Amino acid sequence: MIRAIRSIAWVIASMRHISTKRLPLGTVGALGVALVLSLCSVMPDIASAHGIAGNRFFPTTFSVDDPFISDEFSVLIHHNKQSGDPASKETDINIDYSKRLFPNFGFEFHEAYIHQKFDDGSSIHGWDNLGAGAKWQFLTNDPHELIMSIGTDIDIGGTGAHQISDSFSRITPALFFGKGLGDLPDSVNFIRPFAITGALGVGFPTRSKNVTVDPDTGDNNTSYNPKTFNWGLTIQYSLMYLQQHVKDIGLPSPFNRMILVVEFPMQTNLSQDSKGLTTGTVNPGVVWAGKFFELGIAAELPVNARSGKTVGVLGLIHVFVDDLLPKSISGPIFH
Repeated sequence: MIRAIRSIAWVIASMRHISTKRLPLGTVGALGVALVLSLCSVMPDIASAHGIAGNRFFPTTFSVDDPFISDEFSVLIHHNKQSGDPASKETDINIDYSKRLFPNFGFEFHEAYIHQKFDDGSSIHGWDNLGAGAKWQFLTNDPHELIMSIGTDIDIGGTGAHQISDSFSRITPALFFGKGLGDLPDSVNFIRPFAITGALGVGFPTRSKNVTVDPDTGDNNTSYNPKTFNWGLTIQYSLMYLQQHVKDIGLPSPFNRMILVVEFPMQTNLSQDSKGLTTGTVNPGVVWAGKFFELGIAAELPVNARSGKTVGVLGLIHVFVDDLLPKSISGPIFH
């Protein structure tokens, strides 16, 4: 399975070598948007799975983990510019796969291929550490459009390229939630399409510090691996919910299947030397949801100087495996 995931990511990564010099960047973007909208307009409606609570469909978002478990496969492409000396441009291709063991419990795997090109002409690339985890969706309240889950994720140290990944592991237990506002009274109808999701977890490194030897002086250099509080929130406004469960305002396809999303993925350092320092981004974007897959695009805006100085881009392709392959590898293994 891991070889298959890495093979798919490698194909996508190799696509970045396709030259776009013959077309202006704006033309390439316009053609891409036109293709996506055309594809969305002919796709069938969404099925009754994947983060459903009552009338609420919670989409998979970009950087904040889902509050549910299901049989799904995602590719998230992330591009931004990193400050430093020298500065660099980084492209990450993140691969995620989740599989249910029981209807409300399953396993998740994630992997990332990273390419970093520096302004001095040098570059590094390779696979990050393999990630694995488990999630239990312990609460689904249909009348109140509420989902809650708990889970643990492990980044397995030493499984990635040495120039990209850490040699130590990181374990992150977390709580996940999703809440729609569809249970509000009819007097506030146009607020009812709103929903929030979030994830709260603490990341524990398996090694507290790294000691390296300076090749010039022979001195030992020590760097510390921090414990972190990872917290994220999304605010969503579902045009699909508005059309189907509040009021049909006549939105044409593909807009009637779109969900407006703003993400706030944050990380706060809990280590003594830099306790309380927070980094993160604000990611405004849009997701289109069909029966077999989601498509999404978002900007990535740093919240402070420690988080970066440039705007990044996130692109999401998310496949509902149990709808696309209903008679093969989909569904829980044990019912």
